[in-house]
Amino acid sequence: MPAKKNSKLWYADGLRFKCTGCGDCCTGAPGYVWVNKQDIALLAAELDMEVDDFEHKFVRSVGVRKSLVEFSSGDCVFFDSKSRKCEVYNARPRQCRTWPFWDSNLKSPQAWAEMCESCPGAGKGKLHDIEHIEAERAKIKV
Repeated sequence: MPAKKNSKLWYADGLRFKCTGCGDCCTGAPGYVWVNKQDIALLAAELDMEVDDFEHKFVRSVGVRKSLVEFSSGDCVFFDSKSRKCEVYNARPRQCRTWPFWDSNLKSPQAWAEMCESCPGAGKGKLHDIEHIEAERAKIKV
């Protein structure tokens, strides 16, 4: 995006975020972890599985999109509740890699503030510039 257009965004001066590794974004109410063919292939390789086998075991269709399955609690199927860590962190989907720079969190200062209340690393740590935020936001629409 041209700098002129970016400078009109409410977060044009950047936003702070440093993942604390708390695991809260991997747990809670049921929802979706959207995956595409590339995400699925990376995850299958990480688990040394064939793509078809991986999809059969870990992916569900939601309309025309695909999402990882969840435990009945709503926790991600790859979240280890004992260690509070992701079991596939190195191959985690785009949705996970781009947190918290999602459209839903960036739509307004209020949306960002509300998300900061539930994510202990949001609003703290490293200042991410507008270029980084926009690059992450463009990777997936959440």
